[in-house]
Amino acid sequence: MLTPQSEDFPRWYQDVLNKAELADNGPVRGTMVIRPYAYALWERMVDEVDGRIKAAGAENAYFPLFIPESYLQREAEHVEGFSPELAVVTVGGGRELEEPVVVRPTSETVIGEFMAKWVQSYRDLPLLLNQWANVVRWELRPRTFLRTSEFLWQEGHTAHATEDDARAYARRILAEVYRDFMVEVLAIPVITGVKIPQERFAGATNTLTCEAMMRDGKALQMGTSHELGQNFARAFQIDYLDETGTQQLCWTTSWGVSTRMMGGLIMAHGDDAGLRVPPRLAATQAVVLVVRDEDGAVTAAARGLVDRLVAAGVRARLDDRISTPFGRRATDWELKGVPVRIEVGPRDLAEGQVVVVRRDRPGKEPIPVERLAQEVPVLLSSIQQSLHDEALARRDDRTVDATTVEEAASAAADGFVRIPWAAVGDAGVERLAADAVTVRCLITADGDVPESVDDPDLVAVVARSY
Repeated sequence: MLTPQSEDFPRWYQDVLNKAELADNGPVRGTMVIRPYAYALWERMVDEVDGRIKAAGAENAYFPLFIPESYLQREAEHVEGFSPELAVVTVGGGRELEEPVVVRPTSETVIGEFMAKWVQSYRDLPLLLNQWANVVRWELRPRTFLRTSEFLWQEGHTAHATEDDARAYARRILAEVYRDFMVEVLAIPVITGVKIPQERFAGATNTLTCEAMMRDGKALQMGTSHELGQNFARAFQIDYLDETGTQQLCWTTSWGVSTRMMGGLIMAHGDDAGLRVPPRLAATQAVVLVVRDEDGAVTAAARGLVDRLVAAGVRARLDDRISTPFGRRATDWELKGVPVRIEVGPRDLAEGQVVVVRRDRPGKEPIPVERLAQEVPVLLSSIQQSLHDEALARRDDRTVDATTVEEAASAAADGFVRIPWAAVGDAGVERLAADAVTVRCLITADGDVPESVDDPDLVAVVARSY
């Protein structure tokens, strides 16, 4: 049994991690071991995001895990922002290092060093790079998938000839890569907006964000895209000769999503029975369970059904572990959130049908065996839309408007609050922080990403957050 969400949401989250066999704590505080079922979901996330990144023109590369400490010192705001989280190596090969090296918390500095080497003229721009890697940020209050000392992510880094080109690309990543993936694949509706200055990435001139509501009403920052201006270009001398032969500084961006999306997946869709995985993401979209089998005929038939489903484009697998009680197996797959469960027993086959269970809602439905390969893809599409619509309705129901900071601070205990940014200001940000409430992002009155944070009509979305 899982702890009910309404009783203790954090305990429910930990129960799902353990009982759905998603992750364990690593041997060093703040680290995690991602178990095979969860890692298969992460691989699906990687495939989907990577395809969108490449469609946006970026190419994958790899840069070192170890970064000279002096690199971080070159951009003052950057090193100041990351200093409390750094893991620093001072001994290597049994000897004191001449210069300490930092285990990468992010790669703006080391990639900036090589951008300066690779960019010579306007013909080399834009330079669009991405890497899939692990990073280390020494987390004081770790929580699996949400905040860990080591996590997996992608980090994109680009250099451009003009500020407009850099700004447009950072926004393209936010919309065409992150938002599209989160809505269309994760089935999680997100609010896209800009961070207030106090919440920007260290060294950025502007930070764009995707914010999602979890089932307990709290916000989770799912991904960010940063305009870095010329700060890093100046620090690392990333410059180029323009068409007139004049030396110019580049404009750079960086952007990333991480294994934090796994936490978002769990908390946005999970229910009291466990995880619920959107079909477009699921590594296993349908599992065929043999209820019982005395002579091998049911297992053989079930294997044939799996083959037909796979041929129809469904990621299906067989569970023929009849030595394990059927109820235990069904519960395990429910915990893991597989979108469709297909139960096959001797009586079902005798009647020419199977029993189908959708993970997004209760109940069982008989489907003729000859119709299964046609019906399951339709069910998967329906479940995908159902999970998105349910999450959107929940967010809309738990989003209210306020006119004063006091109202916003109180209402944020139950969900998201929209309040005119002009009514908040720096003093309001401090007042909200007293109640553990933050400005998640600024949006236009129409809910779009603003062109400028100086727009007097901007709306602040405030909430408690992870």
